[in-house]
Amino acid sequence: MKILVVGNGGREHALAWKLANDRAKPEIFCTPGNAGTAELGTNLDFGATDLDGIKGWCLENQPDLVVIGPEAPLCAGLTDILEAEGLRVFGPSKAAAELEGSKQFAKEIMKAAGVPTSAYETFTDPDVACAYVRERGAPIVVKADGLAAGKGVTVAETVEQAEAAIRDALEGNAFGDAGSRVVIEDFLVGEEASILALIDGEHVVMLASSQDHKRIFEKDEGPNTGGMGAYSPASIVNETVLKKVKEEVYDRTLAELKKRGITYKGVLYAGLMIENDQPSVVEFNCRFGDPETQAVLARWDGDMLPAINGVIDGTLSEDLISWKDDHSVCVVMVAGGYPGDYAKGNEIQNLDKANAVDDTVVFHAGTALEGEKVVTAGGRVLGITSLGEDLLDALSKAYISVETISFKDHFYRNDIAHRELKRLGIDFNNE
Repeated sequence: MKILVVGNGGREHALAWKLANDRAKPEIFCTPGNAGTAELGTNLDFGATDLDGIKGWCLENQPDLVVIGPEAPLCAGLTDILEAEGLRVFGPSKAAAELEGSKQFAKEIMKAAGVPTSAYETFTDPDVACAYVRERGAPIVVKADGLAAGKGVTVAETVEQAEAAIRDALEGNAFGDAGSRVVIEDFLVGEEASILALIDGEHVVMLASSQDHKRIFEKDEGPNTGGMGAYSPASIVNETVLKKVKEEVYDRTLAELKKRGITYKGVLYAGLMIENDQPSVVEFNCRFGDPETQAVLARWDGDMLPAINGVIDGTLSEDLISWKDDHSVCVVMVAGGYPGDYAKGNEIQNLDKANAVDDTVVFHAGTALEGEKVVTAGGRVLGITSLGEDLLDALSKAYISVETISFKDHFYRNDIAHRELKRLGIDFNNE
């Protein structure tokens, strides 16, 4: 059995790792992959958005399954292209992926469906947008409408910050075409959590809860990043919240998409804000989250392929997925300067020692092979992921592993899962 995983980040390494450990023992190919996926299978030279190159390779090599990791190829229609050639693909169609490809489209769907979310307006004129912000006041959220690699969101504490973000996007071209339109949303109060769900067009099976850490600095300060770490499960997602997420978010969203002739098959990520057991949707992603995937897949008990096949075949059910009781933590190590400018090509030391820590896997994100050396090749470099019998055990293992790894100007947060620890009354200090 041959499986192609499209993408080169930590999410794709985690997916390739989970699939490689399936009882079917598939042969794994990744395009373009990274230094971590190279240890699991064969890396190909096509970029994740080289749709023609990927199609050509698939027609020649006929993989049994294609798993598309990142949002860009999904929004560009790679699933549609490959399915038209008779290939089995895990990932939503281009039309369904618009839930992530356009913040405005996602908001329209949610509003029509009655999904709980914040009030919003959309703008292309910076002066009109700034006038709206002055009217609404701060805090307020400014989002580039299109794909901006997780960095197109500004949570503005002041009107001045919001106006600067608007002008950066609409006048300064900070996010290219993705920022040619901005969505301005009311600020939601509460605590963030993430729910991933598998969907086969009809059935929804929610995966284990997690909580991401978006800001670069501890205590959730500084600019947004693609994610500095995650843990699973997140206790704020209790049974009451789960029921509401299923009924008020997923069921309503899928029903509205169906009204518009759109069938959703794949994974749908709901970024949530939870206040007094009431979830509100911050954003939808049309793929596995990163680094939530690393934390969640570490807890997935048994094979993943049956559930993926269930999504594709329309036979998804709860009994295809089970979870370990363990807790998991993913700590992301980044290059100095991220999410701004950062250096590439720095050698990474002691990966073997880090992987040798009990119940720990070092997932590669921005890495590459340079001869025999593993070097940095991106902003988010590694996602050190550990299982433990409880959260503290998982955290201890993850940070022991992190502290063995070295590369020039590396940086990571020391406070992953700080809210959960506070709820538990634990003062965790890994220094």
